[in-house]
Amino acid sequence: MLAQQRRQAILERVRASGGARVADLVRELGVSDMTIRRDLEVLAERGLVAKVHGGATVAGPGSTEEPGFAAKSARQQPEKEAIARRAARLVRPGTAVALSAGTTTWTLAHFLTDVPDLTVITNSIGIAEVFHRSPRADRTVVLTGGVRTPSDALVGPVAVAAVRGLHVDTLFLGVHGMSVRAGFTTPNLLEAETDRELVASAHRLVVPADHTKWGTVGISTIAGLAEAHVVVSDSGLPEEAREELAARVGELIITDPHQRNETANR
Repeated sequence: MLAQQRRQAILERVRASGGARVADLVRELGVSDMTIRRDLEVLAERGLVAKVHGGATVAGPGSTEEPGFAAKSARQQPEKEAIARRAARLVRPGTAVALSAGTTTWTLAHFLTDVPDLTVITNSIGIAEVFHRSPRADRTVVLTGGVRTPSDALVGPVAVAAVRGLHVDTLFLGVHGMSVRAGFTTPNLLEAETDRELVASAHRLVVPADHTKWGTVGISTIAGLAEAHVVVSDSGLPEEAREELAARVGELIITDPHQRNETANR
């Protein structure tokens, strides 16, 4: 087996299983320990795997990696539904809300279709479509223009211009990641600019984000943690993250996707 073929086999093994041990690769491929370690070094230098003690794992996402909407919508579905259900309770009839693009905010939109006398601002075609499929005479939906990103956001100067000057009661902000150092982030620079304009338009900022977003950092910061009035997450959020968020945001609400209850920290 040629070196390139062997490295491709190693990469497929790591991607299929999420990781591989050097000892197992030595046995499966019939080569020396040193050869496997050299192959892993080459794959790691190319950013295809992440070397760990005794083997390798799938390479972590970079700060500019932006998964598509379909890929993200399949992740953490029970958590997103529990978060969206709880976040919907923060919306009162007769108010104006903004929903930025994202799979959690898209899930939230389904829970808002029965709220009367609602004005919705969004930069997501998918979210606008949710409301279009459940029409109400007392609802107004404003869809910004802009350039479409892989995550289904309309961004850029046209989107920014559409949002600027608007005032909404609550913004539900979809985020790629959140951390103490970087705050709420996105891997798309133009999306960050549009989202920052949405934040500026809102009287209240609510961030619905499942536990996997903690510690993930995109290339551009949308807002600091302290700017969020409410963060709605799920019971998978680590205790350390809960303490950090509770100390910085106005209110942290934790939902349980299995029991339909939540706790709040102010």
